[in-house]
Amino acid sequence: MTFISRYIQVAIPVPMRQSFTYLAPEHLNEQTFSAGDRVLVPFGSRKLIAIVLKVSNECDVADNKLKAIVELLPSESKLSSSQIDFLSLCARYYHHPIGDVISQALPVLLRQIKPVDLTPEACWFKNPDKSEQELELLIAKLAKSAAKQKALYQFISEHGDITWPEIRMAGFIKSQLTALMNKELICQGEVASVAFKCKENSINVEDKHQLSVEQAVIVSGINQQLNKFSCHLIDGITGSGKTEVYLQIIEEVLKQDKQVLVLVPEIGLTPQTLSRFEKRFRVPIVLHHSGLNDNERLQTWHRTKKGEAAIVIATRSGVFSPLQAPGLIVIDEEHDGSFKQQEGFRYHARDVAILRARQLNIPVVLGTATPSLETLQNALSGKYQYHQLTKRAGKSNIAGIELIDMAKQQIEFGLSGTLKKAIQDTLERGEQVLIFLNRRGYAPAISCQECNWIAECKRCDKPYTLHQNQGLLVCHHCGSQKRIMPQCGECGSIRIKPLGQGTEQLEQRLVELFPDFSAVRIDRDSTRRKGELAKLLEQVSNKEHQILVGTQMLAKGHHFPDVTLVAVLDVDGALFSYDFRAPEHMAQLLVQVSGRAGRASKPGKVMVQTQYPEHPLLQDLVHNGYQHFARYALMEREQARIPPFGFQALFRAEANSAGLPSSLLRDISEGDFEQCLISGPIAAAQEKKAGKFRFHLLLQASDRKYLHSAVQVILLRLEKHKLQHKVRWSVDIDPQELSW
Repeated sequence: MTFISRYIQVAIPVPMRQSFTYLAPEHLNEQTFSAGDRVLVPFGSRKLIAIVLKVSNECDVADNKLKAIVELLPSESKLSSSQIDFLSLCARYYHHPIGDVISQALPVLLRQIKPVDLTPEACWFKNPDKSEQELELLIAKLAKSAAKQKALYQFISEHGDITWPEIRMAGFIKSQLTALMNKELICQGEVASVAFKCKENSINVEDKHQLSVEQAVIVSGINQQLNKFSCHLIDGITGSGKTEVYLQIIEEVLKQDKQVLVLVPEIGLTPQTLSRFEKRFRVPIVLHHSGLNDNERLQTWHRTKKGEAAIVIATRSGVFSPLQAPGLIVIDEEHDGSFKQQEGFRYHARDVAILRARQLNIPVVLGTATPSLETLQNALSGKYQYHQLTKRAGKSNIAGIELIDMAKQQIEFGLSGTLKKAIQDTLERGEQVLIFLNRRGYAPAISCQECNWIAECKRCDKPYTLHQNQGLLVCHHCGSQKRIMPQCGECGSIRIKPLGQGTEQLEQRLVELFPDFSAVRIDRDSTRRKGELAKLLEQVSNKEHQILVGTQMLAKGHHFPDVTLVAVLDVDGALFSYDFRAPEHMAQLLVQVSGRAGRASKPGKVMVQTQYPEHPLLQDLVHNGYQHFARYALMEREQARIPPFGFQALFRAEANSAGLPSSLLRDISEGDFEQCLISGPIAAAQEKKAGKFRFHLLLQASDRKYLHSAVQVILLRLEKHKLQHKVRWSVDIDPQELSW
């Protein structure tokens, strides 16, 4: 029998914008190769996992110059051909190496050579061998000595077949689970490996809410288009019931035995979203986020791929989940900057999700109270279908915004007299207060009172942030840290004093000002441990704390029915930024955090401290709302021909010497680029970071094709430039931040 060479084109996770061709070896002649297969290939002195892109019987390169594939890996981890097509499209659009794009879409364990463990995921359920009477007696004992164990038992008995990631996200720990096992209250089993099918009891109709007229119109309109591609923007004010609209649309999709992908911007929103979805749907729900370990991510990936998972709740990278029977994609808080990947493969999950929905021929729903200007323009122009929710659900009303002129106030601990009185009055009524300060740590710097020396990170030329509780100075730019020094690094004085205020200091000062009330801080520092965020949010819901202090983590999507006063400190920085998107981001943040006030029947109030109360942006937001601000901002951008009325690409470059990145960018930008404007090279807003000097080059065009042509030319120049190995560079299509 004559052996016919087969040529296998593969993608390898290396920083090269090309695919590679290998031979199918004779010992694998009986095997059938196809797009999406995982294979083991030799690459230089290493062996790497590669993904098959194409198989053919012709090749321009002689066989003796090609290496052979080492091994074809199990088919359980194979990507579908539609996924390969989709990821190839993403690689072309973002001008990123195809091997790295595909690698990012795979769980970590599938990027490694060692065999993967596909043992079914463990789950826990109420002990079926115990009578209700026996269980009640055991629970009665728990109530006296182990309230947390009782709460966990109730959580498991309500949901059933619940996995460890779900238990952990709800704020419970392994020892509580083990204790319930030892007391024979619960049993451990394996998640059933069967494709999802909707049953009569899959929908908890008792949890459904009566829709308002606005909500009902939106649900009906989208449900009529479930079996084809359409893009819908639900622009609803905070508290208007967007989640209920999602749930009722999802219900119709599940009835068709199809899967739903729900993207949320941050891990902090997944416990709340999971809880709301589990109350409504008795179907397999899986999570995909950075809080899972490698094995848990692999289990989620496989359950989704095999069609076992009915609903996938995910953060940014979950957009690449391998849905077997896709029916709908929902993107909550679509405006949020967390959907943009800022390192490596710099994709935007919202834009990628829309591309994917188009490829899969399914609808995609974008929801927000503050749509990004790109999305709003697409809706206003008719490219997306535009739905609005203008009324809050129930009896709650939008909180009014009051500007406090700091120049006319006596300030104590960063709080004006007006704000302190409002906080005191609110607390005395038995209501909660949320104070928003987007600066974590105790203070943004420490300084010597004798010589004005400031402790700076030498790698970034920026002040260290003081973290008093940890006894550390931390650089929030490069992550370096050091112990707090007892004296000045210049003159030796011991008169060292914090400059400014962060959430850690604010929490401490509020405890001093309001000693009869409990304060809690929710930021990245206070929620580092797994399950800590869910635990703190539960305490807030139970009114164990009356004062909430936090950063952006508190501004997004959380429902605090007893919060009636929201105070916003220090918003002035965004009013004078050189990044044209800064006012948009500030307006969105202000509206989102304001939306935490008065979400139940109690009226809410928002107080914003500022040195510039007459600033046009603040006046517009206070008197006319986000919709008016957004439309005016769109008019300004159209006149300037900047996004969404123009398209941008940003080339970033950094090196140990300031001259290298600027020289590289200058060389590659020489010449005329048709219909494309080039700005730079210029130094980044923070020129030095982690010891590297940083410059960028901005390209802008009125048409995407001209922009991508220019990017392609520059990439070719970069790959041939003599400095390419001395300068670290990257390209960012549709950049969301110029202040990198």
